[in-house]
Amino acid sequence: MFKNTLVFRIEHWDRPTLTEIEARLDGARFAPCGASQPESAGWVAPRGRQHGVLAESVGGQIILRLCSETKAVPGAVVKTELEAQLDKIEADTGRRPKGKAARQIKEEIVHTLLPRAFPKRGSTGVWIDTEAGLLLLDASSMKKADGVVTRLIELLGGGLRLAPLQTALAPATAMAGWLVEQEAPAGFSLDRDCELKQPDSEKATVRYARHTLDIAEVGEHIKQGKLPTQLALSWAGRVSFVLTEALALKKIKLLDVVLEGSKAATDKAEDGGFDADVAIFTGELRQLIPDLIAALGGVQLPGPAATTDATPAPAAPADDSTAPWDEVAA
Repeated sequence: MFKNTLVFRIEHWDRPTLTEIEARLDGARFAPCGASQPESAGWVAPRGRQHGVLAESVGGQIILRLCSETKAVPGAVVKTELEAQLDKIEADTGRRPKGKAARQIKEEIVHTLLPRAFPKRGSTGVWIDTEAGLLLLDASSMKKADGVVTRLIELLGGGLRLAPLQTALAPATAMAGWLVEQEAPAGFSLDRDCELKQPDSEKATVRYARHTLDIAEVGEHIKQGKLPTQLALSWAGRVSFVLTEALALKKIKLLDVVLEGSKAATDKAEDGGFDADVAIFTGELRQLIPDLIAALGGVQLPGPAATTDATPAPAAPADDSTAPWDEVAA
């Protein structure tokens, strides 16, 4: 399902029915960019084009997919055309446009060339685990996640409030301890990829790829001040992933022991294996994520006096605390 994931806590949500969610998403279905439109985004069927349902429910897990398309004119092309037009204006009038006038000419050039630009399309998966009170995105950066989260809050209603998952131990601090001690937390094992970075202006970086990490050299780098920004881990011999300093999971991969068991279920499926794939993937991560949270000291809850909880809590009634994202439209 997902190659990467960022986890958000559902702080509050009076969840509409699946039918109501479907109706809300249907009003914002994806449509390709128009001739002079630089970008477009909307919801598509997670199961595939031949199925029109936008909100799928598999084993109680809600699955959505946001599709986005962008059209961009290469900067070099715009620059060349702009210089040509400025040269012509200067030759005709004796004055070369600058500042606001030059920017306006540039915008007109981009607008004129957009219909000839090739569109680039991508999509972001959304998984809502209402029982655990979590929302997960197929993204590894907050920059990508912000736009998806904003759209979800605008469309899903119910006073939806989301906050990025935070843990008592910062991932970089925890990863540094595991590497120095050459021991992963219970249920996990250290794999063979790691990135260490000096937290100063020079950002000196050391990367290990397909290299054993249980060596004194790694610990020495940490003692000298470098901090882990990425560390490859495996959970229970079933899922491998790369943990980042921002608490993102990248390069998620189900291992052979899981895939061998899932092949039979997928082969028997009449829908191309969508339901089986969702059930298997969400089933594994619903166990992995609580274990990872526990390894990082529990959930860091917001409030004047921060507290921790070892497991994610179901969505709770809204309170007066400030969350990064609040409902902006019903």
